[in-house]
Amino acid sequence: MICISSTTGSRGRMLPSFVVLFCMLLAGCDRQQAAGPPGTSGPEPEYQGTIIAVGDSLTAGLGIAEEDAWPALLARKLESDGYNWQVVNAGISGETSSGALGRIKWIAAQQPDVVILETGANDGLRGIPPAVIRENITRAVRQLKEADITVVLAGMEMVQNLGPDYTREFEEIYPVVAEEQGVIFIPFLLAGVAGEPALNQSDTIHPNEDGHTIIAETVYPHVLQAVTAPGRPN
Repeated sequence: MICISSTTGSRGRMLPSFVVLFCMLLAGCDRQQAAGPPGTSGPEPEYQGTIIAVGDSLTAGLGIAEEDAWPALLARKLESDGYNWQVVNAGISGETSSGALGRIKWIAAQQPDVVILETGANDGLRGIPPAVIRENITRAVRQLKEADITVVLAGMEMVQNLGPDYTREFEEIYPVVAEEQGVIFIPFLLAGVAGEPALNQSDTIHPNEDGHTIIAETVYPHVLQAVTAPGRPN
């Protein structure tokens, strides 16, 4: 399950105490995830804005400590470069694109400035038709845009066992949606990580700590584009 900290974003609104109810609803999920350094104390910082990373186990950081998952590493990299942005890990292991779509309105209601959307890998592993995945992702992106949230869409590729036609159609979902909706696009979240035994856990699917470090580096320039866009506080 995930828990989201109550803190003020750039829109001047507290992320409210819905977290207790939401965590109860997600009690069946496998672990807690929240980006940002643990064990901090003292006054809460004044953030320039809030980023929510929406995704499945690749975002949640299944099998590793929360501080080693890429959203936490992204938060620390932003901070080290002088960008004081809160990064919230809203990854849920096992989630499909339909599940992500189902909670997008709730995500949007928290009024983040930026949402990183990573979804669809579990759909692909289950052989869900690419047209269905594309429609779910398109609707999710549209809802976020309608809420005036900057979207960073993470592209995904699929294993070859479902055949070349399915693999091609799946991979085409992300650049097509990004172009049609005019959002920031990460071509492949797992670039340099997928298929590399030294960068993945024993299941060969989920990145280890070193893999998440590379993912954070892949995501960073695209998020930097979002947080430095005209009108953003720097």
